[in-house]
Amino acid sequence: MAGLSVDIALDYPGFALALSHDFPARGLTAVFGPSGCGKSTLLRVIAGLERGARGDVRFDGETWQGAGRPTPPHMRGVGYVFQDARLFAHLRVAGNLRYAARRARRAGARPDEAGIIAALELHDLLERRTTTLSGGQRQRVAIARALMGAPRLLLMDEPLAALDAGRKAAILPLIERLRDSAGIPIIHVSHDLSEVARLADHVVMMKDGRLVRAGPVAEVLADPDTASAVGVREMGALMPARVLRHHDDGLTELAVSGGRLLLPQIAAAPGTALRLRIPAHEVILSRARPEGLSALNILPGIVTGVHQGAGPGVIVKLRVGEDDLLARITRRSAEALALRPGTDLHAIVKSVSIAQADVSTAAV
Repeated sequence: MAGLSVDIALDYPGFALALSHDFPARGLTAVFGPSGCGKSTLLRVIAGLERGARGDVRFDGETWQGAGRPTPPHMRGVGYVFQDARLFAHLRVAGNLRYAARRARRAGARPDEAGIIAALELHDLLERRTTTLSGGQRQRVAIARALMGAPRLLLMDEPLAALDAGRKAAILPLIERLRDSAGIPIIHVSHDLSEVARLADHVVMMKDGRLVRAGPVAEVLADPDTASAVGVREMGALMPARVLRHHDDGLTELAVSGGRLLLPQIAAAPGTALRLRIPAHEVILSRARPEGLSALNILPGIVTGVHQGAGPGVIVKLRVGEDDLLARITRRSAEALALRPGTDLHAIVKSVSIAQADVSTAAV
């Protein structure tokens, strides 16, 4: 089978990892879950760094772990980006990259050095010592070093977790471009749902060492049954959009399958494909099309599901055009609106309720 396939188990005192899954052969798969659920351990098993794991790991027709002797880590062709960068302090940035390139050439690969340096915007850092770099710069170098090894599979273990919001915002677009152009599967570990929504093509949700849900990111995030794993406050759906035009009053008009949306100005040219994450708690529902509201975004939809949790809230799933949308409302409101599958509604989304961090370029 092309791509990565794992069927593994690993036991520690007080914790057990048991997961079976076939990862997509292309794109970025986010492994999402709370701290301690086994995300990083899973990556270490895939890379061959975790002794004691039982079961099978296969990639692109090769058995890395199975009945026989496991393939050593350095022969798996895996690039690994750790949370703490782990650069060679005695080498400058260029030296860190050359070290990885030499290993790749010995294995018969030819990394695109110029392209990697350009993609990660490292030209001005090549002669810097790694000890003088900021956290964001160190992570950019760590990603570049992993790519300079010409990997067949890239593993990224929460590479943005230790960064502040500004440095994280600077690196996210670089990872988006890497996702769209690298041509190799990427597995990206995170416990930040907005990061997953922005970067992932597919998502694997974990809890307590087990797989909870897996599939295309838009499908998984729009599934009300994932509320217990995600948290009701974090629930939200992804909606593809395209930039239509920028208005003089500072708003950008977007086309979505169910109509038009106006958001605070987005730095993207007309025609640019985007993905939007719309939080469920920011969506208001109305039986009739409302009039006299300050809200500019009103989309017609049809209820496809009503998910009742243990508390006073309800998650309503709508079909808006060709896409799904979630709304989190009270049980009392759902009863007053007599919501059930097939009910026609209008969804109201405030322009300012979608944060810039929840607007990203779409994978192509």
